Amino acid sequence: MADETPPDNTADLVLVEHPALRRGEDGRPTDPTEPVAGVALVILNRPRALNALSFALLLRLAEVVEALDEDPACRAIVITGAGTRAFAAGADVAELSIQTAESLGASPGFRGWDRVAAVATPTIAAVRGYALGGGAELALACDMIVAGDDAAFGQPEINLGVIPGAGGTQRLARAIGKARAMELVLTGRRVPAAEAERLGFVTRVVPAALTLATALDLAAAVAAQPTEAVRAAVAAIRTAFETPLADGLTRERDLFRGLFGTEDQAEGMRAFLERRDPRWRAPGEPSGPVVAAPEGSAGPVARAPRGSAGPADGAH
Repeated sequence: MADETPPDNTADLVLVEHPALRRGEDGRPTDPTEPVAGVALVILNRPRALNALSFALLLRLAEVVEALDEDPACRAIVITGAGTRAFAAGADVAELSIQTAESLGASPGFRGWDRVAAVATPTIAAVRGYALGGGAELALACDMIVAGDDAAFGQPEINLGVIPGAGGTQRLARAIGKARAMELVLTGRRVPAAEAERLGFVTRVVPAALTLATALDLAAAVAAQPTEAVRAAVAAIRTAFETPLADGLTRERDLFRGLFGTEDQAEGMRAFLERRDPRWRAPGEPSGPVVAAPEGSAGPVARAPRGSAGPADGAH
């Protein structure tokens, strides 16, 4: 992913590979190319501006991620920045400097962070270089962060006379705690990758050249799991960050119960009882007939429509 080509139009602000191509140590596709099944790669493509998040880019990013979320062949999404200098160095300050409270409230682009965070498909940020301000907030909006050892995170908005406005004060505090979040937000200090890992800010830190390859491998491992269970797990864990514990436990229990009767739940438990690896249903594959559970198990398994992960009728 070189730094030489600026985007010519809005569509070029965000590039998509679906399926993603496996990467080598240089971040380029392997030769011969190898698709990563079930994984999409989304690239922020303003390298000359260090992938600064303009409203146009945020709007396009939200549209792309939402479209992938609706595609049953996409089971994990990796988001990264073009080039090696920055994931995203922040919001577009030139654009922000002319805004008013009213214009920000009416801007569809300003809601881009929340739209990315809302998709049901698990998301992974692959971060090299700067992830500052809105860039750090975008990384935090993802479910996991794989950081290169050259990454640097920070919320420097205080130095511009404002505060983080796209989740930085909320998601950062939940990730690393109140006292540490206070320090970073009130001083604008940058945090190197190794410290970010110690603070619990990121999932893992890897050699910089392996950042994208590692993120794609992680995404592939997630994509290989049963889709409905993955989405239910994502929803349950996100609930832990958004509600009191009692509400989160209720949501977790409802999601757990809702998976009973799905194809994947039946296959997973049947495989366990038969002491074999599960054979997960391919995305988009129609549901089969009801299949009796093996002798000695709980009995026949009912089928539920694809995508059901909500409350189940009856008691568990």
